[in-house]
Amino acid sequence: MGAGRLLAGLLLTVGAAARWVATPDTVRPRVVREQLLWVSGEGHGGVHTFRVPLVAATRGGALVACAEGRKRSAADVGAKFIACRHSPDGGATWGPTRVAADDGSAADGLNLGALAVVGDEVLLLFARCAHPPQACGPPSTHLLRSRDGGRSWGPPQNLSGVVGSEVFAPGPGYGIQPYELPDGSIAVNIRNQNSYRCRCRMVARSWDGGETLPPAAVTFDPALVDPAVAAGVLVTGDLVFFSNPAHESQRVNLTLRWSFTNGTTWWGHGLQVWAGPSGYSSMAAPPPGAQGPAPFFYLVYEKGQTLSTETISLATISIAGDP
Repeated sequence: MGAGRLLAGLLLTVGAAARWVATPDTVRPRVVREQLLWVSGEGHGGVHTFRVPLVAATRGGALVACAEGRKRSAADVGAKFIACRHSPDGGATWGPTRVAADDGSAADGLNLGALAVVGDEVLLLFARCAHPPQACGPPSTHLLRSRDGGRSWGPPQNLSGVVGSEVFAPGPGYGIQPYELPDGSIAVNIRNQNSYRCRCRMVARSWDGGETLPPAAVTFDPALVDPAVAAGVLVTGDLVFFSNPAHESQRVNLTLRWSFTNGTTWWGHGLQVWAGPSGYSSMAAPPPGAQGPAPFFYLVYEKGQTLSTETISLATISIAGDP
């Protein structure tokens, strides 16, 4: 065998050895780092409560995290601003909180929202006046753009001319990007607000790229017990991850689950990320090709000792359990 052919064979062998494959034996999620991004309370920057966290990972390895800064109370209705922080190094260090949008003293404040990376831009969707009765005027949907990876934001663009003036509350999460599952379907994991039929999540599926969501395709997933809360869903590789407070009536026990079957079944008992009070959560993974042999992703969630709204915390999770 020639030297060139031998070298090529060795490179193929090394490449095969380095390639990680998701199987029930290799998927062992573990929290390898956790950081507090925001702490609620009037003594912390004059913000009463931080809620509704979002996170996105950019092509260059940076992270962007955003949340609602509720100025005077923890209530959904009231004046708010959008707080964002930027990490240039995958969460190792974080810059200060910057205000992406501010509604002043509005009677019904802005509501997050979806955070998505599209090419070199970071997009942030939010709604205004989304709670009836609309004392502040007709509902509206807005888009913020960042062209520097989430370090700064341009002025909001009103999308009501496109989506209409009905209540449209995007997210929280990253929308349906990328959310076409390996089997070609699009799944929408739904908060079952009134615990219809079960205290669990509802799931709707589309087989035509979201053109239709037929009622017959709406099902209930008793494996995903839920206290009626916004949950997190992430599709990375051939895996589907789901995060929520896994309890039938209380916002406690933030749990991560994973599926090898496009979210139709869930493996094992999941990973308990936090046993105490916990609420909304959202996830993001680095772009394909940026993870290396040990894949990982980020989980941001509401976390507390007594109340779930005390802090916003970010967990870095190794899928294979590597440090």
